[in-house]
Amino acid sequence: MDEALRNTVLNMPKAELHIHIEGSLEPELIFALAERNKVALAYPSVEALRSAYAFTDLQSFLDIYYAGASVLLAEQDFYDMTMAYLQRAQADNVRHVELFFDPQTHTARGVAFADVINGIDRALQDARTKWQMSGLLIMCFLRHLSEEEAFATLEQALPHRDKFIGVGLDSSERGNPPEKFAGVFARCKELGLHLVAHAGEEGPPAYIRTALDVLQVERIDHGVACLQDPELVQRLARQQTALTVCPLSNIKLRVFDRMQDHNLAALLEAGIAATVNSDDPAYFGGYMNDNLVAAFEALPLNRDHARQLAHNSFAASFLPHEARESCLREVDAFFRQ
Repeated sequence: MDEALRNTVLNMPKAELHIHIEGSLEPELIFALAERNKVALAYPSVEALRSAYAFTDLQSFLDIYYAGASVLLAEQDFYDMTMAYLQRAQADNVRHVELFFDPQTHTARGVAFADVINGIDRALQDARTKWQMSGLLIMCFLRHLSEEEAFATLEQALPHRDKFIGVGLDSSERGNPPEKFAGVFARCKELGLHLVAHAGEEGPPAYIRTALDVLQVERIDHGVACLQDPELVQRLARQQTALTVCPLSNIKLRVFDRMQDHNLAALLEAGIAATVNSDDPAYFGGYMNDNLVAAFEALPLNRDHARQLAHNSFAASFLPHEARESCLREVDAFFRQ
């Protein structure tokens, strides 16, 4: 990638739509919070923990991910974690973020739902004041747990309805198809919440179809398996259903062996509204700009693709209409330079 394209990718305004806030917890902060909260860790040092980030698949990552989350106990912990991510995002010229959070990971350990959401929300408000960065919160249900537990989590969340705008579905995809959560997603739709779901990462294209048809989601998180199904590709392109693609994550979790094998360029060429995101950046080797640089260095992507990705990131967001249009005008102005 030449220097001009690198500078474009680094400096263009962008939105991040697929970031698990617990997945931004860097080893240094894990150890600092463990000390603050007197939590014993299974790793003797930051280096030992970071060296354990050699994953063979999604489940091997989740095992360490949930262990790392054990240090999050108080509202201030969630604030500190979120603020650390937002500072990195701001440095990458991210103007808008839509954060995933996993309350079940914390309430199962006896952490109050209010402490989780209030800490994250306070950081989002401070980022708005400090950097004019907008942020929205999406609550994810853990798909390896039951739909009954998802309903219970929704009930816990409703007193805090003003702090989140949608729900998602994450955790172990294999053996946990989207339709397992048809009832709770129908209830969330009735409540006027935005709907998204992880599908087609390790799971088959059929999971993308059922996420669309049964859960009626507005965006697909990952979705890279869609290219195995030409009819599905046509549908995604026709409907402009956005995919929140996470390149470094896909390599780290062995969805693709090498970045040169990634299908991001093919998705864009097929007319799909793909976006680039960091997923769990502390674990997968990079934040927003790291993902963009890795993809652009390995794939046949150019300035037009950069513009398309920046445009897609805001067009696929859940920002109010006027705010979204303002961001799109900023993209247009940047690329006119």
